[in-house]
Formats: sequence, C-alpha cells, structure tokens
Amino acid sequence: MAVSISPDTPRDPAVSALLQASHAYLQSLYDPEDNHFLSIDALCAPDIRFFTARLDGKPVGTAALALRAGYGEIKSMYVDPVVRGHGAAKALMARLIGEGRALGLPALKLETGPRNTEALALYAGHGFTRCGPFGDYRESPASVFMGLAL
Repeated sequence: MAVSISPDTPRDPAVSALLQASHAYLQSLYDPEDNHFLSIDALCAPDIRFFTARLDGKPVGTAALALRAGYGEIKSMYVDPVVRGHGAAKALMARLIGEGRALGLPALKLETGPRNTEALALYAGHGFTRCGPFGDYRESPASVFMGLAL
C-alpha cells in the first residue's frame, strides 16, 4: 500500500468526512472550550496549506499548516484509526515540515491534548519539544504546546 500526500480541499466529501471524524474524536476527549480545531470553512482560508494523505488513492488522513507571523501552526492532523500504522501520519508530518522549510518559516508549533498520546509520540519522534503557549492560546491542563525550529 502506497501513501501519497497532496494539497487538497477540505470541501471534498471524503476529506470532510475525515475532518468530521477528527472533530468527533476530539469532542469525545475534551470539553468544548478545550477544542481548538478549525472549521472546514476556516481551513479554506488563504493562510492555510491543507493536505490529504491517500492510501492507494483513498483519503485516509489530513493535516494543515496555518501561516502565522513568525511560525507555522499545525492544525487538523488526523489519520483514520483503521489505517494507522501504514505511514500516513509520518508522511503528513514530513510534508508539513518540508512545506514549512520551503516557505522559509523559522518554526512550526502545535497545540494538542494530553490524552492524544499517539499524536504526542508522533510529534516527539519528529523533533518537536514542549514549549509554552503561543498565539491566542492560554495555559491549560487540557493543552500541550510543542514546537520545532526549522
């Protein structure tokens, strides 16, 4: 099974279904005020680079890079649990890091939750380390902030 990553639109019905599954998963773990995912409309903004992972042509994962002043923020990172372990998450991370470097960003940052243990391991495996809040985020027991200098 071959994984491919390409720019995409979150409005594609199969991709939207993945995003909705991601939102439902996060809502099952965290209180509404602790969920910081972007809507499908927000993911279509000009300052967002959105990518879809496909496994043998089928959409199985999503990730976005939000361009911020002085850094890029990783958003909407999700891989269908049925296909985890096939390299889609690693391929998405490699694409986001490559995109950040190609855009000349000095750093990538992200916010996730402490219950997202698989995501925390993935990010740490790509060199991300814990940091303090950034942007509009505030310190919270439901948030883990990480960054990677590029």
